Amino acid sequence: MCGRYYVDDETAREIEKLLWQMGERKRQESLQAVSRIAAGDIYPGKAAPVLSAKDGSITCGWQHWGFPGFEGKRLIFNARCESALEKPMFRDSILHRRIVIPAAWFYEWNPRKEKNIFCRSDMPILFMAGLGRQYEDGEHFVILTTAANASMEPVHDRMPLILERQEIAEWMFRDAKTESFLHKTPCLLERKTDYEQLSLF
Repeated sequence: MCGRYYVDDETAREIEKLLWQMGERKRQESLQAVSRIAAGDIYPGKAAPVLSAKDGSITCGWQHWGFPGFEGKRLIFNARCESALEKPMFRDSILHRRIVIPAAWFYEWNPRKEKNIFCRSDMPILFMAGLGRQYEDGEHFVILTTAANASMEPVHDRMPLILERQEIAEWMFRDAKTESFLHKTPCLLERKTDYEQLSLF
C-alpha cells in the first residue's frame, strides 16, 4: 500500500535530467510542469507531477492522485499488480495509459502507527509504476502495489511497484512487457524512522 509520498527540489532536478537524457521533444511543456514542483507531501486527492507517454515521447505533467470510486464514494489511490488486468476500472489504463510517479521517498505506517520513510540508497529519486485515466475534471492516476520485499516486510505486506530508471521507457511503450513488469520484485529500499536506528538493506 502507498498512501503518502514526498517530492522536493531534488526530485524536480532528477525529472528534468531524465527528460533531457530521454530526448523528450516537448521540453517546454514538461519543464513548465517541473517548475511547479514544491517540496512537500503528496497524498490522495492532491495533484502531483507524473511522467507519461505522449506522441512517442515521455512528458511530465500534473494529474490528481486517485480514481473516483463508484457513485462518488471513496477515492481509489492504489491498484494491485496481481489483479489490475482483471479489474474493469484499471484494465484499459494498464493496457494503454501506463505512467511513472517520481518521488524522493514514500511513507508507510506499521501496526503501531509509527511512520517509516522508504527511499533508495543509490539515487535521490525513486520511480513508482502507475496508471492514468481521464475523467471530466482532468487526468487522474493510481500507484501500482505489489507484495512487499525483504526491506518492506517488517512494516507492511504491500509496497509500490518500483521501476529502475532504465525500465521507464519500456514500462510506458512496450505493451508486450507489461505483464512481466506486474510480476517484478522491487529493489531493496532504505528505511528511516524516528524511533529506531537507520536500517539499511
